[in-house]
Amino acid sequence: MKVEYKNKTLDAVIVGLNLLGIMAVAFTFVLLYGFDQPPLPRKTLHGIDIGIFFFFITEKIIRYFNAVSKREFFRLYWFEIPLLGLMFVLFLSADAMSAGQPYMLIVQGISVYLVVQAIDKVCRGTVHIASTGRNPARSLIALFVILILAGGGLLMLPRAYNTEITFTDAIFTATSAACVTGLTVKDTGRDFTLMGQIVIVVLIQLGGLGIVIFGAVLGLLLGQSMTMREQVAMQDLLSEQTLSRISKLIGFVIVATLFIEGVGAICLYPMWDQVPGMVRPEYRWFFSVFHSISAFCNAGFSLFNKNLMDYRNNPGTYLVFCPLIILGGLGFSVLYNLADVFGQKVKKLFKKEVVYPDVFQIRSPRRLTLQSKIVLTVTALLIVGGTLGLMLFEFYSPKPTRDPRFLSAMFQSITARTAGFNTIDIAGLASSSKLVLIVLMFIGGSPGSTAGGIKTVTFALVVMVIYATLRKRRDVEMFRRAVPLVVLGRAVTITVLYGAVLLAGTLAMAITDRGSQFPLEDVAFEAASALGTVGLSTGITPSLTSEGKWILIGAMLIGRLGPMTLLTALMFNIKPAQYDYPVEPLMVG
Repeated sequence: MKVEYKNKTLDAVIVGLNLLGIMAVAFTFVLLYGFDQPPLPRKTLHGIDIGIFFFFITEKIIRYFNAVSKREFFRLYWFEIPLLGLMFVLFLSADAMSAGQPYMLIVQGISVYLVVQAIDKVCRGTVHIASTGRNPARSLIALFVILILAGGGLLMLPRAYNTEITFTDAIFTATSAACVTGLTVKDTGRDFTLMGQIVIVVLIQLGGLGIVIFGAVLGLLLGQSMTMREQVAMQDLLSEQTLSRISKLIGFVIVATLFIEGVGAICLYPMWDQVPGMVRPEYRWFFSVFHSISAFCNAGFSLFNKNLMDYRNNPGTYLVFCPLIILGGLGFSVLYNLADVFGQKVKKLFKKEVVYPDVFQIRSPRRLTLQSKIVLTVTALLIVGGTLGLMLFEFYSPKPTRDPRFLSAMFQSITARTAGFNTIDIAGLASSSKLVLIVLMFIGGSPGSTAGGIKTVTFALVVMVIYATLRKRRDVEMFRRAVPLVVLGRAVTITVLYGAVLLAGTLAMAITDRGSQFPLEDVAFEAASALGTVGLSTGITPSLTSEGKWILIGAMLIGRLGPMTLLTALMFNIKPAQYDYPVEPLMVG
């Protein structure tokens, strides 16, 4: 929804002042909460926040009188009324609630109000930027870069870390979190304070869902409908075919995310009792929420220095983490389709049977889409194949460790496709097992998910192209459906580009870190882990040179955005050719 204003020049000035206000809020919060002793007096910073608070109220009043439709204005900013009502109650009852310090309580209330305002304005801005039509791919890249730089800056604040951290390490950690990778150069649980860990988990959540989608979700929760241009932008970002389902799908994204992560956190809470002293009682809920978000977003970040190796014998590691990772890697469109089909079947159970149930049925019955069938089939095959491959190669390795066992092998087969958690020492695996993991990392999760890699559907299409060629089939067919040629071309392009980037990243790291004499298989493993946004490591990442770390930073960003997104950003304004050349046969193979 977009409100029309009478004086557009005045509204443009207000938009500019709002931007300055958001920057001022960020500035004061960094100084107040990022330093043990703020560089400026606290009263001065509190005074700035109070001034911004009154500015935000004033600009809303001005915009109300400047709006063409007062009704549309209230529909867009309805949440301001209860929010200001709470602030008014806080001001009146500050003396009774503050135990003699009403000033600090009022300042804290204003801080909460400013945070809500800043988040609202930033999220609305992200949706607007994505829907401008000026190359949405470049807008998405720019937003991710801004998120990474902001996260890196926050991680360098004195109250965010326990040990010294360089600019490269801060950006590396922020990129790994925003790109939901999980590669680390610092111990997340030891080297970062609670504030730093909160910054990391927020980056994981924003990066996993996509900050543009997050902005659209917030807008829908606040009751604002999207314009047609905004819906088209969301359609492209969510890989959704039907424009009419975008609003429902975005609403489903936030509900499903909160529900799955919430259930995951509750199920993880009892798990921390297994290793005494590992989790302090006051931090148990934070550990549960952190690891639940990290698992569902397929990030692989853990607050333990040995990841989940100390919990390898705990059933919760397999009964909670594995479902969270799989659900996060299926893709929201597949989850939506599964929920839709399941919901219809549940309704049928409680619906009275009629003589001719399909005669007056206008709406076609829900069914699994081709996308869902491919995703579920390939996911199951990769989990089984990866598990058997790891068990087989470890059993017949020159130095058999008799590990991984079945559960450990299954866990690594699931996490290798993008999550990055580990219950075994990756560096101790045989070379053949590492190759299996590299293949799984290269394939990754499914389209429209928090996962990386070329995606399961892309892998299936490439395999079916080969199959159709060998069988001399004119079309590529899957589940009795033909696949359009343009989709096949895109799948082949993505696979070739991913392979080229992986090769280039491996060669570049082999050059920059040649003095470290790392085995080439370990270098290739780290490059595949970064590009696939997985996070599994043989342990060499913290020892890489600054150049090697920046190569992985670039690989993580490319892996999260996807080579096709970068290619689209470069080729957005190129018009398709309006002619075809004569066809001439060629010999291949």
